[in-house]
Formats: sequence, structure tokens, C-alpha cells
Amino acid sequence: MAEEYLTDDEQLEHVKRLAAEYGPWTIGAVVLGLAFVAGYRYYLGHQDQRAFAAAAQFEGMASAVQRNDQAKARQIADGLINQFPGSPYTDQAQLALAGLYVDQGEDANAIAPLTQVMEHSKDRELGRVARLRLARVMIDQGKPDEALNLLSGDPGAFTARYHDVRGDAYYAKKDLRKAADEYQAALAEAGGGGMDAALLALKIADLGLPPTPAPAMIPGMIAAPSGAAAPAAPAPKANP
Repeated sequence: MAEEYLTDDEQLEHVKRLAAEYGPWTIGAVVLGLAFVAGYRYYLGHQDQRAFAAAAQFEGMASAVQRNDQAKARQIADGLINQFPGSPYTDQAQLALAGLYVDQGEDANAIAPLTQVMEHSKDRELGRVARLRLARVMIDQGKPDEALNLLSGDPGAFTARYHDVRGDAYYAKKDLRKAADEYQAALAEAGGGGMDAALLALKIADLGLPPTPAPAMIPGMIAAPSGAAAPAAPAPKANP
């Protein structure tokens, strides 16, 4: 390159010209980069502070619930929801607030927080939990058809729960056969063990429906008695 053949003085002059021409741009880029780094660090620190504050409020709300101080729990939940929208703790606070309303017999007030989580939570599974709870509220309010509409989508990891609540909705509609079908499906998903399976078995028994009839026989076929041995082969005829 040409710079290799310049004298020391000429190289110094060349560097000065470059500094004069590009120096302001270089300094500006450095300043901008430093400002970006500082702003990003501030943003992260601010987010951490908000996360810690939301976690502390949620812990206080949980403590109030354990003490059965529902008024305090509601107050903290409302504050958390208003101050930290979009936080994962806000979804949990909405669910807890809905639970408090249901416990106090104020089912109508539980609809709004459950709907908020169902429609806007970034956690899809948490949204399905809210959908299940909202369906139960609809059943308790005498709206089983709305509950069935809510549970018509993908159940995700809650297939057994969805069948169970749909069974409750059909029971509320006096459609006992469909209720039994849903409970049986839930029982199959539950694996036949645990408290859920025992509760489902009680629900099925409480319906008082006769057992499902055996499939009809094909004409011309004779059913063998249960446990009967296969017929013996005929004895060979004696030679004349």
C-alpha cells in the first residue's frame, strides 16, 4: 500500500487528516455505544427490581391467604395486578383473586380475572387452568352450555380434567348418558388410580345408569355359556 512508502512525518500528517475527517464520527459512535450499554444495564436492573417487588407482593398475598385474611389478600392482589401488568405473578394473582371470590360465594366477580388469564396469559397451560375454572363457575351459575363451549378446544395436558368438567356440565343438563361417557373418558385418562379416579368412579356410580349392554349377537350364532368348555369331538363310529 502507498502508506508503506511514506516517511514518518508524512505518516503522522496522514493520521492527523484521518482523525480530523473521521474523529467526530468515531467519538460519536463510541459515545452512542456506551450510552446503549448503560441504558441496557439500567433496563435489566429496573426489570430485576420490578420482578423482586412483584415476587415480594405475591409472597405477601400468599401469606394472607394462608392466614385466611381475605381482605388483605384481595388488597395485595389488586395492587400487584395494577402495578405489574404482564408479570407472571400477575396471572397467579388473578387466579388467586378469582379463588377468593368463589370461596366467598361471589362467583360473578371471579369471571373477570379468570377471563383475563384465559385470554391474555403468555403461559398457555396457565390459560387452560383459567379456562377450566371459568367453566366450573359457569356450571355453578346454571350455564352448562357456556361451560361446554369453553371446553371445546385443545385441553393440552388437562385432558382428564376437561372430560371431568364436561361430565359435570352434562350432568347439570340432565344428560346422564353423555355425563357418564365423559366421566369414563376422564377415568381412562386418569389411569385408574389415585384420588381423581376414585372420585370419578363415585360420580359414575351416582348416575345410577345400567351397565352398557353387550353387543347384539349375529343371527344364527349361539352363545356358549360363560366358562363352558368347548364341545368334544364326536366319537368315531364302530366298524360294522
